[in-house]
Amino acid sequence: MRFGYTIIYVADVPASLAFFGKAFGVPTRFVHEADYGELETGQTALAFAGHHMGAANLPAGYVAADSALVPLGVEIALVTESVAEAHATAVNAGATSIKEPSVKPWGQTVSYVRCPDGTLVELCSPMGD
Repeated sequence: MRFGYTIIYVADVPASLAFFGKAFGVPTRFVHEADYGELETGQTALAFAGHHMGAANLPAGYVAADSALVPLGVEIALVTESVAEAHATAVNAGATSIKEPSVKPWGQTVSYVRCPDGTLVELCSPMGD
């Protein structure tokens, strides 16, 4: 068993892909029409699919991240050498600041932002820095 990918169901796949490019500098790797797209995140893909695909895959329903008043209990973590700079760039691109950068007891710097599509993103320094 290996971790293959994460798919986030969103209202507007191209908008989510564009936001991740602008806010986090992560380019788009693949787009299939406007229904599905992947970011260039290395071997394990971070992908977005339209809510209609989520409804087809999960006929009993699901909680859309953009409809929740507070972030869902799931986050995407992006590692960066400058958490403060990345946090400011994301907020300037349209993310909502959830928690400003702070240093954890183990020395890692961490912050949280929420994307316009509802995705919760942790921005963190590499472990051991």
